Amino acid sequence: MSIVIRGGTVTNADRQFRADVVIAGEKIHAVAPDAEAPAGARVIDASGAFVIPGGIDPHTHMELPFMGTVASEDFFTGTSAGVAGGTTMIIDFVIPAPQESLLGAYKKWRGWAEKAAADYSFHVAVTWWDDSVKADMGTLTQHHGVNSFKHFMAYKNAIMVDDDVLISSFMRARELGALCTVHAENGELVFRLQQEVFNKGITGPEGHPLSRPPEVEGEAANRAIRIAEVLGVPLYVVHTSCIDAMEAIARARSEGQRVFGEVLAQHLVIDDSVYQNTDWDKAAAHVMSPPFRSKEHQAALWKGLQGGVLHTTATDHCCFCAPQKRAGFGDFRKIPNGTGGIEDRMSVLWHHGVGQGRLTPSEFVAITSTNTAKIFNIHPRKGIIAPGSDADVVIWDPKKTRTISVKTHHQNVDTNIYEGMSVTGNAAVTISRGKVVWENSQLKTEKGAGKYIDRPCFPDYWTAQERRNAATAPVGVKR
Repeated sequence: MSIVIRGGTVTNADRQFRADVVIAGEKIHAVAPDAEAPAGARVIDASGAFVIPGGIDPHTHMELPFMGTVASEDFFTGTSAGVAGGTTMIIDFVIPAPQESLLGAYKKWRGWAEKAAADYSFHVAVTWWDDSVKADMGTLTQHHGVNSFKHFMAYKNAIMVDDDVLISSFMRARELGALCTVHAENGELVFRLQQEVFNKGITGPEGHPLSRPPEVEGEAANRAIRIAEVLGVPLYVVHTSCIDAMEAIARARSEGQRVFGEVLAQHLVIDDSVYQNTDWDKAAAHVMSPPFRSKEHQAALWKGLQGGVLHTTATDHCCFCAPQKRAGFGDFRKIPNGTGGIEDRMSVLWHHGVGQGRLTPSEFVAITSTNTAKIFNIHPRKGIIAPGSDADVVIWDPKKTRTISVKTHHQNVDTNIYEGMSVTGNAAVTISRGKVVWENSQLKTEKGAGKYIDRPCFPDYWTAQERRNAATAPVGVKR
């Protein structure tokens, strides 16, 4: 069935304008004032609302095996919760165990994701190195639509990589035109600080942020950035949480380096006081890496988002229920790291961003959808309301208010880090692949309705980077 959305304000990253949106099949057919409705089309009234591209969350971990357990959210429940909040695509992470084939891990994750209710794609983590990893990176980029590789600079004795692996992978990505991404924390320093804090008798969740101060994130971010600079590769820094890391990104960008910064919605609105809660379970529910920071870091992150130092917003959605978190009771080092939030990202950002005058509606679209689509080379297929684009469309009601609660959310987890927060601005209708999947506060999702999205290598910024690398290549002296 075709759909016509009438009377709304189409809002893209570059402009807002009044127009009707005609959807035919899985594509946007027309965007025009008083567009003609195809015979038999369903007409949806969007008067007083914004018509925006579906949100893209570039950082999720559905059913992730991690720290001796498995994340409680699977690809169906997670993507369903996402569309309830206006997110119609995720980019999740394939994380091979050390010595595990990258290609084999990718195929395993693809199998898990077949139940997804909305579109998805994958970054693939490089957790070790030999010639097979190098070969798998080529196969993944050339035949499986992967154009980004993740590197964990933390989690010593698990998935952390040293500089040797980091450099080898960056150089291979340079050959392939793929984007390097990093989890920036000095894992060796975190490991030592964890031991030190624990030995002082601090065993509860409050020990977690003490062992991961802003400095360890800033050092790792700067190190990765400088390695990328020397090698001539673009870099994407995930979940930037502090001034130290953001300043490293800002400095690099001011010097002409192609570095992109991601920030999590929760790091913008939740501070480190949560770890002082005397209820162990509530404090542990907020254990994630990087941890929540003081309010001064929050204020700086908002400014970085406003000023273009940070480009995308994500959730790092990785859910663990209270019994899973309790694996670390008596030892904060064993608390599974992760929080939820895919359902609430866009509402939280609208309320605290647009609602507080920090963002315009177009800037909101940019940081929740368009910038991610451009960086990961799926624009204009995603991230824009335009003829020919995928029919991932959200009718956004700027006046709709709700109070976030575990009692009403659709996420498969027994807590909500935004519990009790009232937000104004919510998804009234979500359309994924041309089908209404959220309407009247009801989910209408189907298992397997989502599709895998190929992301080609060599986006425009990579082509520019190659030219720059050629122009600045060293030249020997003729003697």
